Amino acid sequence: MRVEHGHGHGHHHQVDFDPTATAPDHHDATPHAGRAYRIGIGGPVGSGKTALTAALCRALGDELELAVVTNDIYTTEDADFLRKAGVLAPERIEAVQTGACPHTAIRDDITANLDAVERLEEKFPGLDLVIIESGGDNLTAVFSRGLADSQIFVVDVAGGDKVPRKGGPGVTTADLLVINKTDIAHLVGADMTVMTSDAHRMRGDLPVIAQSLVDTPDAPAVAAWVRSLLPTRTR
Repeated sequence: MRVEHGHGHGHHHQVDFDPTATAPDHHDATPHAGRAYRIGIGGPVGSGKTALTAALCRALGDELELAVVTNDIYTTEDADFLRKAGVLAPERIEAVQTGACPHTAIRDDITANLDAVERLEEKFPGLDLVIIESGGDNLTAVFSRGLADSQIFVVDVAGGDKVPRKGGPGVTTADLLVINKTDIAHLVGADMTVMTSDAHRMRGDLPVIAQSLVDTPDAPAVAAWVRSLLPTRTR
């Protein structure tokens, strides 16, 4: 994409940029042999990341050794929600307060999240899966591969059916894109046929799941996708 920038000096210059680009990942992917598999869940504020995390805990908690790390900027609200919902034992949920833009702690400086994961692995040897939920961010927010082995990006229909075609690395590169809250599409004028077809067009062969946690509270399609990543670990 080419954009002209004027600086008030009677001339313009052109800048080329890639609308799907994001900051480089400075962390090497770490091997998962002998440690819990890590799945990162990201997406905009209000898209349903915490609700999806809770649904996956309900769906997988009886068959996997599972723990969760949540990220909020200044609070522990998401962790508190999960504990109150009773989806996991409270001690299996760690809260990270990022104190800055959420993408900082999941991509740029992942130390706090790695420390939280390691605390959980020390408390619960033999963990199969750790879900790391990002704070709400924009369409460029992706996890470092040094933190998450696989990434789920969540958008919802309330943003309109235009969201997938806006692209951004979250939409185009995440291992799974979830289009959430399909039960309210008719209320917000979102065309699900357009939304899902645009999502597939933007993502190529990468999978897309459209769901309503009102209709399917245990997120069965997403849970099945998670199981497919851990074939030797499920019981």
